[in-house]
Amino acid sequence: MQGRNIRLLVFSGLLIALGIIMPFFTAQIPSIGSKLLPMHLPVLISGYVCGWYYGLAVGFITPLLRSIMYTMPPLFPTATAMAFELAAYGALTGLLYKFLPKKPKYIYVSLISSMLLGRVVWGLASHFLLAAKGNAFTFTAFMAGAFINAIPGIILQIIIIPPLIMLLQKARLTFEGK
Repeated sequence: MQGRNIRLLVFSGLLIALGIIMPFFTAQIPSIGSKLLPMHLPVLISGYVCGWYYGLAVGFITPLLRSIMYTMPPLFPTATAMAFELAAYGALTGLLYKFLPKKPKYIYVSLISSMLLGRVVWGLASHFLLAAKGNAFTFTAFMAGAFINAIPGIILQIIIIPPLIMLLQKARLTFEGK
């Protein structure tokens, strides 16, 4: 049992590190780099590999730690809202993966469901954070931030994550909740 917990902790640390450094690489791609949502990839993967509670922690810690270390994304409101969004991603991919069959189509179901619900969490967090500062968060801003500007990243996530999770399943590196 202890060896399994150490493995999950090490994988979580690795995924946090990836979430912190990947934006440096995508930022070099003009006009689309930030739209690839590089921090989201390791967080979404964390739920599958480490389980929902580690996924939640990886998601919450990654944007806040990156903001503290490099001031990007800005801590308030961006990184704070992202912390809730990414925590939802990590927790939801882990929970849905645990309870759904381990077949390829359900990996897509769990991923897309997590992506949609995580964006709702981001919208709610953004709304409350901006309202606390006396600013409005409109439905148009939600749609632009959650979907329109994120299309390249959404496509990348749907293309990369399910095949990677299938490979990790074959290698017995996904969290089975035992």
